[in-house]
Amino acid sequence: MILISALWLTLPAVAVELVVNPAVTETSLTQDKVRAIFNMRLLSWPDGTPVRVFVLKDRDPLHREFSKRVLQVFPHQLRRSWDRRVYSGVGQAPQQVDSVDEMRRRVAGTPGAIGYLPEDRIDDSVRKIDLH
Repeated sequence: MILISALWLTLPAVAVELVVNPAVTETSLTQDKVRAIFNMRLLSWPDGTPVRVFVLKDRDPLHREFSKRVLQVFPHQLRRSWDRRVYSGVGQAPQQVDSVDEMRRRVAGTPGAIGYLPEDRIDDSVRKIDLH
């Protein structure tokens, strides 16, 4: 177990990028807006289209990287935020997907969708959105 942990620490970080459905009109988002979207507090795009958030499972390495690097929170903190909104009746959790391929398909096929992918898995079916 210690050897596996040591190997995990030496693996390079994966470049994770925000992606949206091509019909989303936004070209960039601020850090605060991204946090609000993934905390399920920003519910619609400026044109009124509902935001549809997709995430990988909490233990997925890409989800961990996205949570820590982009949102600057640990996955368990994000989960706690979603659970609080669901259990209090004021919101819902994002749609969870099982794989990067499913993430790409769901974001590509869902109006208003946002998610994240490894940089090398982005294709023309989704659009990368800049973070500023």
